[in-house]
Amino acid sequence: MKEHIVDPKDTMVIECEAKGNPHPIFSWRRNGKYFNVARDSQASMRRRSGTLDIYAKNNPEQYEAEYQCIASNEYGSAYSNKIRLQLYTPVWPREILEPVVVSAGLPLVLSCDPPPGPPKPETYWMSSSFPTMQAVRPDRRVSMGVNGDLYFSNVLINDSVADYCCNARFPYKNVIQQKMPVVVKVLTSEYYWSVTRTVAEAAPTWLSPTGSSSSILVLQGEELLLECIAAGMPTPRITWTKDGEDLAVTSRMKVKNFNKMIQIPKASFDDVGEYTCAATNRLGYIEHTITVKVKAAPFWLEKPTDLILAPEENGRLVCRSDGAPRPTISWSINGEPIETADPQPNRQVSGDTLIFRSVSASNTAVYQCNASNQFGYLLANAFVNVLHATPRILGPRNELTKVIEGSHALLDCRYFGSPVPELRWSKYGQGNLEGNRFKTHSNGTLEIKRIRIEDQGSYLCIISNIAGRDENQVRIEVKEPIIIVTKPQSMKVMRGTDVRLECGVKADITTPVTTNWLKNKKHVTLGWRISLDESNLVITNVNRGDEGNYTCVIKNELDQKSASAHLMVMDRPNPPTNLELSDPYERTVRLSWVPGDSNHSPITEYLVQYDDDDWLPGKWRNLSTYPGTLNSVILHLAPFSYYEFRVIAINEIGASRPSRPSTRFQTSGAPPDVIPKNLKGVGTWRNNMEISWEWNGPKLKYLVWWRRRDSREEWKNATTKWLKYYIYDADTFTPYELKVQAVNDFGMGPESPVVIGYSGEDRPIAAPLNLRVSDIESTQVTVHWDTVTRGSIMGELKEYKVYYWRDSSQLRWHWVNRAMKSKSFPDDVPEPSGTVTNLIPYSNYKMYIVVANNRYEGPPSNSIHFSTPEGVPSAPTSFRIQQRHLDSIYVDWDLPAEPNGIITGYSLKYQTVNATRGEELRVEEFPPNTTSFSIRRYDRYTRYRFSVAARTRLGLGEWHTEESPHYTTETYAQDQVDITTQGWFIGIMCAVALIVLILLIVCFIKRSRGGKYPVREKKDISLEPVDDKDQEGSFDYREEERGLQRGQPSIEAMMKRSDSDDSLVEYGEGGEIPFNEDGSFIGQYTGTRRDVRELDFGGSLELHSPMNTIYSLA
Repeated sequence: MKEHIVDPKDTMVIECEAKGNPHPIFSWRRNGKYFNVARDSQASMRRRSGTLDIYAKNNPEQYEAEYQCIASNEYGSAYSNKIRLQLYTPVWPREILEPVVVSAGLPLVLSCDPPPGPPKPETYWMSSSFPTMQAVRPDRRVSMGVNGDLYFSNVLINDSVADYCCNARFPYKNVIQQKMPVVVKVLTSEYYWSVTRTVAEAAPTWLSPTGSSSSILVLQGEELLLECIAAGMPTPRITWTKDGEDLAVTSRMKVKNFNKMIQIPKASFDDVGEYTCAATNRLGYIEHTITVKVKAAPFWLEKPTDLILAPEENGRLVCRSDGAPRPTISWSINGEPIETADPQPNRQVSGDTLIFRSVSASNTAVYQCNASNQFGYLLANAFVNVLHATPRILGPRNELTKVIEGSHALLDCRYFGSPVPELRWSKYGQGNLEGNRFKTHSNGTLEIKRIRIEDQGSYLCIISNIAGRDENQVRIEVKEPIIIVTKPQSMKVMRGTDVRLECGVKADITTPVTTNWLKNKKHVTLGWRISLDESNLVITNVNRGDEGNYTCVIKNELDQKSASAHLMVMDRPNPPTNLELSDPYERTVRLSWVPGDSNHSPITEYLVQYDDDDWLPGKWRNLSTYPGTLNSVILHLAPFSYYEFRVIAINEIGASRPSRPSTRFQTSGAPPDVIPKNLKGVGTWRNNMEISWEWNGPKLKYLVWWRRRDSREEWKNATTKWLKYYIYDADTFTPYELKVQAVNDFGMGPESPVVIGYSGEDRPIAAPLNLRVSDIESTQVTVHWDTVTRGSIMGELKEYKVYYWRDSSQLRWHWVNRAMKSKSFPDDVPEPSGTVTNLIPYSNYKMYIVVANNRYEGPPSNSIHFSTPEGVPSAPTSFRIQQRHLDSIYVDWDLPAEPNGIITGYSLKYQTVNATRGEELRVEEFPPNTTSFSIRRYDRYTRYRFSVAARTRLGLGEWHTEESPHYTTETYAQDQVDITTQGWFIGIMCAVALIVLILLIVCFIKRSRGGKYPVREKKDISLEPVDDKDQEGSFDYREEERGLQRGQPSIEAMMKRSDSDDSLVEYGEGGEIPFNEDGSFIGQYTGTRRDVRELDFGGSLELHSPMNTIYSLA
């Protein structure tokens, strides 16, 4: 029986479809009787279908019934299973529930009683306390039963805080309905509650099921629920046994609801037995036994199938089923019980089998098999068709089948004929294929196991019976299988590296293959970072997102192979989370955290950092490191301080990002327990002393103690909140005994050890005497002096400092740097001395010495003079190598920067750079006034290495080495090319000549016409803007020419300065005075002035007019 739930507001549809030839006619039965659909105005059947549509607008309840569909044609009738139509009308009646009053400690059951359905609703309880509503959470005390009721094993005062409401969800429409809420009021004995604050205890009793035993009947395959809920105070504990032994919980079984329920989703006959639940508390013990019986509705062992028989053939229909109890079998013909149908002598019922012998056309019909017991029934239709047909092969013909070597090949040959034809397979029409690797199935299919290359060819399927014969040919091509010769290997790599997953393939050359890569069973998206190299997958700069299982899939039209590998990416660990502080004390607190993912590299240690700065948060400092196996540590802190903590996880790859900071934490106060460090006393002025120490905690004050050393005076003290304290009116450089201790509101800390400090120093009042030198060498000298008395130093002796400078060179023409230098000598011995180094030879030095304490230097001693002897010179400067001719190289140099004596000559060494082994090194000697040398080259490729050094009477100085450039004939020719042959030069000269020619023509025309040429007259070197002769600024050439013919003015006349140009000439600082084109001195405008006696005019001084200039250019 099939349940069919419908909504009466909608169209009720009962489907029924069947096929046959000719097409069947449909009819319906309702409650076992014929249902005349045509006469029912609210029902109809769809065309060419048996589907029933019911539009029940009026009285839909009349259609709640059992329906059965019948499909019939001339060959018989087929029946469907019975269908029970049920209306969906779940309505929860509206009712006002009275408050439930119960005493504390007693049990309570709130009933739900939801509408029965169909289908059965799912129930759950909600508790509401304004303004929120939440689900009731089951626990050992509160349970929701299988029937939907809410059970309280005992009631507490808090149970009256909220209202309780039962809700039902109906799966058909997914609708939720809510019952009216119920109010629970809990009563207490005022005296008992006020004295003990507890409720009365009670022994266990059963709430569900009741009594000491019960039984449950369940069908095989259905859900089995066993429930035991007990009342009692305190709440009882539930335990289970089966058949007197402890219950063995299997994978088919779930223990739920705090051991109060056993759920078996699919019951079987193994679940039959006696289940005992026991409820226990400290006041008692009770048991309840549940007997479980399992029955089974009928189920098929062998279902009857359609038969096609030729006349005079034999056949049978088998209807085999089972159940508990065993079902009974009944047969029908076209829906009519076989017992009342027309008897046929060739038809016989034998138990669950219907036997046919020598069939005829009268045996053609639809036979129904019904297997039923008290828990259900099975119905099957089987069509027996008696006919006479010629053999015919069904499906396509002359097919080509491609298979992979080593696989199973199936060659189809579906056929039809009556009587059933005989079938034979052969290769190339010869022989009969059967046995070994060949097997012919009942449906005509030929199976070839482990097919080989030699099995390739044409196969013939032949069918025949008394009515005829038919055949079909199938060709087979055998291909080589795909073989992955190189499989990808699982890897464990570091983040940021490159990975190559190889997948080498061998396949049949006639069948192209394609390569696909999957990551976690999804296709890999290729891009700039993930690419394919043939069939290999290349991943550059891997990250955590690349981690996973990679599968290389190689396939063609016939075959598919795959190989997988796991890629594991190691990375820095994830930061710890959920930092918690607990167990606070004065100087400690416990810090706990949840470790982050190690990212495949074990965490080796944790670094705990802290921030205790109230004013500038974010200055994290390291506190301590701990092993990677810990996630809870005790931190040692300073008292009365604010702290925030964070944790960093470290593995072999690196450190994680810092965790989120913990909550801010303040340690409680305590007296200081640390002595201030680095206590010292230093004078900053001649009559004071600064006492200082290091900070050792927040909100501290410091008690400072001092007294003179080796005196009987009492200790003096002062309190300060700073890290310094000053003592004034102290004697100069006097020792003091000092100590300090930290103080806060909770007490005083330990005293520091006594240290010695000194008051301030003053300037030394005496200078060292008898400064002298000895062992004078070219670059160093030994200095001696007499020490000063300890009292005159006015402080602690720091050093003796010698000041010296190079006053001059013994070469009078040589310029020296007179910068002062110094050197300190800290030794304090009776006969002190020291060596001053890095002196320059052949120089005159001056020197004096002072004594110094930690603050001041004393007065200078007497200055002394000494001279260093001659030494070897430094390297010559400005060494130049030139090629002035094609076949020679010219070198020259300048004097050394420091001659260090009288230069007596130069040495020059040279040798070819690319010389063969054994070539002689040549050396040239030169007098001091020769600073150049020329050498002839062998060829244009020869290069030389030159070394030059200056010499004094003490020997050769430092060598200067240099190699000649790579000169070639082409380079030289290019450097020495004649510009007169260059095109650009010829063009410029032609342009200049053309301009000069034009100017000459213009001048001759002007001269012949007596024209005027505008120019300023400079006879008297006047700077007046306009000539007196012509206000227009012009003069007659002929008159000028006559003036020139009368004579030239003298040099004295030319150099006579007028009042107007004195001021301009005086601004010059000397130098040559060139002439301008109009005869004036350029120096008047450039500000350059030079004495006329220094000018070399090269004979007579000639002044040129503009015409003279033109003539000279021409």
